[in-house]
Amino acid sequence: MKNYDAHHIRNIALLGHAGSGKTTIAEAMLFESGEISRRGAVEDGSTVSDYHEIEHERSGSVFGTPLFAEWRDYKINIIDTPGYVDYVGEVISALRVVDTGIMVLNAHHGVEVGTETIWKYTKEFNTPIILVVNKVDHDQSNFWRTVEQAKDRFGREVTVVQYPMNEGNGFNTIIDVLKMTAYVFPPSGGKPEKQPIPESEQERAKQLHNELIEIVAENDENLMDHYLEKGELDEDEMRHGLTTTLIKRQIFPVFCTSARNDMGTGRLMTFIDNVIPAPVEMPPIATVSGAELSADPNGKTCLFVFKSISEPNVGDMSFFRVYSGTVKHGMDVVNEQTGVTERLGQLFVVNGKNRSEVSELQAGDIGAVVKLKNTHVNNTLHDKGFNLVLPAIEFPAPKVRASVVSNRKGDEDKLGLALHSLHEEDPTLVIEHSQELKQVILYGQGEMHLQTAKHRLEHRHKLDVHFESARVPFRESIRKTVNSMYRHKKQSGGAGQFAEVHMRVEPFSEGMPAPEGLTVRGTEEHPLPWGGKLVFINSIVGGVIDQRFLPAILKGVMERMHEGPVTGSYVRDIRVTVFDGKMHAVDSNEAAFKTAGRMAFRDAFIQADPYLLEPIYHVQIITPEEQVGEIMSDLPLRRAEIVGIDADGHYQIVRTRMPLAELDRYSTVLRSLTAGRATFSAEFTEYAPVPGNIQHDLHQEYLKHQSEEE
Repeated sequence: MKNYDAHHIRNIALLGHAGSGKTTIAEAMLFESGEISRRGAVEDGSTVSDYHEIEHERSGSVFGTPLFAEWRDYKINIIDTPGYVDYVGEVISALRVVDTGIMVLNAHHGVEVGTETIWKYTKEFNTPIILVVNKVDHDQSNFWRTVEQAKDRFGREVTVVQYPMNEGNGFNTIIDVLKMTAYVFPPSGGKPEKQPIPESEQERAKQLHNELIEIVAENDENLMDHYLEKGELDEDEMRHGLTTTLIKRQIFPVFCTSARNDMGTGRLMTFIDNVIPAPVEMPPIATVSGAELSADPNGKTCLFVFKSISEPNVGDMSFFRVYSGTVKHGMDVVNEQTGVTERLGQLFVVNGKNRSEVSELQAGDIGAVVKLKNTHVNNTLHDKGFNLVLPAIEFPAPKVRASVVSNRKGDEDKLGLALHSLHEEDPTLVIEHSQELKQVILYGQGEMHLQTAKHRLEHRHKLDVHFESARVPFRESIRKTVNSMYRHKKQSGGAGQFAEVHMRVEPFSEGMPAPEGLTVRGTEEHPLPWGGKLVFINSIVGGVIDQRFLPAILKGVMERMHEGPVTGSYVRDIRVTVFDGKMHAVDSNEAAFKTAGRMAFRDAFIQADPYLLEPIYHVQIITPEEQVGEIMSDLPLRRAEIVGIDADGHYQIVRTRMPLAELDRYSTVLRSLTAGRATFSAEFTEYAPVPGNIQHDLHQEYLKHQSEEE
C-alpha cells in the first residue's frame, strides 16, 4: 500500500440510526474502490465491517469498525459506527478522530431519534456533516419528506446536492444539481451513465442549483462578489466554497443512494475526495495546555489512542490517529499518561478483521498497532523530549446496571480480568466491585449493551455467568431522639473487661442546637464516605470515663453504622452524645469501651424510629411528541415524580425524579413503550425516604436473609 500524506487523506465516520444502511454503504465503498471483489450483505453476515459473531447474530453493528478505501489517489479512512444508542461510546470515539461525519438517513423512516441523539454529539465535536438519504429504492421511500424533516431538525443549512428522479421500486436515476447531470444506473448498479437532466426536471434542478450556489457564496465575500458579477461560480470556486462552509457547519449537503444496489456510492466517494476537508484543512487540535497541533508530517510525532480491541490469536490491538509527525515501525514513543516508553511494533491499516502492514503513517492518518503493554484508550503517545497531552474522550454516564455472578466457583479472578478487558475495549462499560452491596456490578448504556457484554464474557472469555439485579445502596437514619445505656462486663479468669456507656442518639441536621441539658466539652464532625455525617459530642463531666476511651467508643459507633438494623445498609446523618458512664481501674480498656459504644448505639438506633432512604435520580426523557402520553401514564407506576415537560422541536423533554430501584430496568421499558424512539439520561440528586410499605417488605426480606445465613 502506498504512503499517503495529509493532503490525500480523508477521515469519515458513517453515522445514523440503526437500520439506515451504514454498513451497506461501507460495503459498497470498499467494492467501488476495489478493496473487495464481491459485496457482502448484513443479512447473511458477509460484510467486511460487521465481522464479530454477535454482529452476525444480531444482524447489525455493535462495534465501531475502522475501514479504508483507496480511491483515485486518495485514502478514505472510514469508521462504520453502530446505530443503537446503547453503543453510543463507539460513535463518540469515532467522532473524536474523524474530520467529517456521513449522517445516513432512512428514506422510508426519515429522521429518527437515534439520528438526533448522534447529531447532538456532532455539534459538541463541531464535526462537518454530509447527509445521505439511503434506501431511495424502498417502495415507501419519501426523499423530500426526509429532507424537510432534516431541515426542520438541523436547520436551513441542509441543502440538496442530489435527489432521486424516480424513487421507489423503479429507482435508477439521480439528479446531481452540483454537476447539473443525471446519473442513470444499470439494473445491477455500479458505474452510471451521465446524461442531460430531463426537461421535466430542469426547472427544479436549476432552482436547487441556485440555492446551493447561494448558500456557498453567502458565507464568503469574495465568492459572493464573483457570483453577483458572473451569476455563477466555476468548479474550483464551488469546491473551495463547499469545503469552507462544510468546516464551519454552514452547509449540510444532501446526497441520495441505494447502497443495496450500489447506486450513488461512487459519486459520494468522489465528493468526499474532492470536497470534504483534508486533515491539513481542519482547524488544529488544541492540547490540554491550550497549544495548537497541526497535521504536519515533519512535526514532532504525536498520536492519540481512541479504540482498543482484543482478538483471539492477535492479542491487544490499539487504534490511533496520527495528529502530528510521522509514525514509523520500530520507533520509541512516550505514553504521556503513564510515563512509560513504548516501542511501536508492526503498524497496520485495517478493513474489519483484515490487516495490511505498513512501514509508516503520516499526520492525519489512522492506523493500528499490536501489543502495547501499558497503553489504553485516551492515551497520548509522542516523541521523547517534550510533554504533550491531547484532550480525552468524555464518555456518557451509564444508564443501567446489573450484578455479574459466576456460575462456577473459583472463576472469580478470571471474571475480574475479563471484565477489565471489556472496560479496556469499551470505556462505557464500567465495573464496580462493591463492598457495600457485596456484588460485582456492571454498568452500561442499556439492556442491549449489557447483553452484548454477557455474550462476550461467555463466548470470548469462556465464562459461565448470569446477571442478577444489582442491589440498591439504601441508607438508614432515624426520626427520634433516644437515650441508651449499655454495660459491658466480662470476667473469665485473669483480667476482665468492663465498660459502661450512656449516650444520646438523635437525627442530625445542619444548624441544629446543642444537646439540651448537657454540657458540650468537645465536638467532632465526621463526613461519611457514603454521604451524610456523624457528629460525635463529648459531654462527660467529672471524669467518669477517661478521655482516652472516647476514640474507642467512636470506633464502636462507626462500626455499627456500617450495618443498620432495617436492611443492613449504611447509616447516615446521626448525632451521638456520650454524657455518662463508668469504668474500672483494672478491667476497663479500649476493647471494652468499643463494644459498649457499639451496643449502646445499636439499642438506641432500634428505638429511634429508624427509616430507610433510597437514591433518587433526575431523569430526562426525550421522546417524540405523539408518545408523551404512554410515557406519562407509565411513570407513576415507577414511583416517579414528574417535574415538568419542555418542547424541543418535534420532541418533548419529560423531566422527572425516579428512584434507582425503578430506574434499573427503565431502558427496556422505554424502548418497549416507544419502539426505540425515545432516549433518557439520569443523574443522581439525593436520598429520600422509602414509602412505609416498601420499607416493611425490604426489612422482612432482610430478616429472612439474616436467618438463612445463621
